[in-house]
Amino acid sequence: MIEGPYFVLAVVGVVGTGLVAGAFCAFSAFVMRALAALPPSQGVAAMNSINVFAVRPAFMIVFTGSAVVCVVIAVVTLVVWPDEGAVELLVGSALYLFDVFGLTLVANVPRNNALARLDPGAREAAAYWPTYVREWSVWNHVRTVASAAATVAYVLALT
Repeated sequence: MIEGPYFVLAVVGVVGTGLVAGAFCAFSAFVMRALAALPPSQGVAAMNSINVFAVRPAFMIVFTGSAVVCVVIAVVTLVVWPDEGAVELLVGSALYLFDVFGLTLVANVPRNNALARLDPGAREAAAYWPTYVREWSVWNHVRTVASAAATVAYVLALT
């Protein structure tokens, strides 16, 4: 079993990646479906508001803090290579850093930025909204599974 600083890092990794998985799961399970059911102008306005509040400290500390923890776990694991859990720690870190954090930057954020540039009541917004919901949701499903898998990998490292 992992002990000492590795144990603490892995537990913090479990909590952080698990919280992010839960937030993304909520969007995949019902938030995006509820927004898609609204008239496009309302859905666009609501999602733009969500995106403004998502970059506030409450979520960003967990989201980016988890990425920092994952980097620390990966670096420490590569340098020290513990007797147990090394592979699981590296897998958990890679899943979160590439398939959650990285994917957010290259897939979800650009779509959010494009949506933010549109006037919710404009024809362009109504035309883009179904595409946005479909594409953003697909990438969010991937982030949900990846963050949950990272959580599982860190839990396995603890056992």
